[in-house]
Amino acid sequence: MIENINWYPGHMKKTRALITENLKLVDAVVEVIDARIPVSSRNPVIDEITAGKPRVIAFNKSDLSDGYANEAWMKKLSGEGVRPVQMNCVSGSGVKALFSELEKMKAEKNSKKASNRPFRMMIVGVPNVGKSSLINRMTGKKSTQVGDKPGVTRGKQWLTLKNGMQLLDTPGILWPKFEDPKVGLDLAFCGSIKDEILDTSDLAFELIKVLMKDYADLITARYKLDELGEEPLEVMDAIALKRGFIMSGKRIDYERTGRTILDEFRAGKIGRVTLERPAE
Repeated sequence: MIENINWYPGHMKKTRALITENLKLVDAVVEVIDARIPVSSRNPVIDEITAGKPRVIAFNKSDLSDGYANEAWMKKLSGEGVRPVQMNCVSGSGVKALFSELEKMKAEKNSKKASNRPFRMMIVGVPNVGKSSLINRMTGKKSTQVGDKPGVTRGKQWLTLKNGMQLLDTPGILWPKFEDPKVGLDLAFCGSIKDEILDTSDLAFELIKVLMKDYADLITARYKLDELGEEPLEVMDAIALKRGFIMSGKRIDYERTGRTILDEFRAGKIGRVTLERPAE
């Protein structure tokens, strides 16, 4: 198993300071998480430094996650005092529901103390969960740079929405060390950790191990396998043979196979998958 994944460049330390410094200026926090990994994509540092602020959970990429698991998570998160909204920030699905929750927060705030200044929120989350796509949907224009690699958004940006609300975008922030190796793996599977620091074939091997437990049928269907082998390496070899990823000397191209598996998982081509479910 891949262990001790550590990814905490200097800009993430600055991001923590940025969030802490500007938290007093906002009325609410919108935390964007990846619906496929609702636990691993919630940075405990964000929990710590935003404690006490009203919060909406943008349950993003819910179109890529298991529908039954989505409903279970909605119920659990609602019971924890936050307001979850299922979203697909690329298509814009869920944006109206998010605005509705923010309008409720604004009304609650004004009922306690009237204010002439705009209602302000902060957008936070780990890298590559869809913050920039969400902001572009909320503003109705391309306001922030969007990329499929973590670490694209840099610096502090205040943006004004069409309804007069203001939001602060922040760069994605991971934490210095993952106490549970599974958290690091989950983040790496979903692309929140740069692939350059990991071995692609090893990471894909670990993903196959996970998928074989709960989503064996999706692997079989996607890669047109007659049957699923008992070992992850058998499955990886079978996928490589089906796709023709063979090098000279009849050697399997594990790098290309691994990259394909990861790319297709992240794009939802394998199927709707949730890697973490709420405790029963």
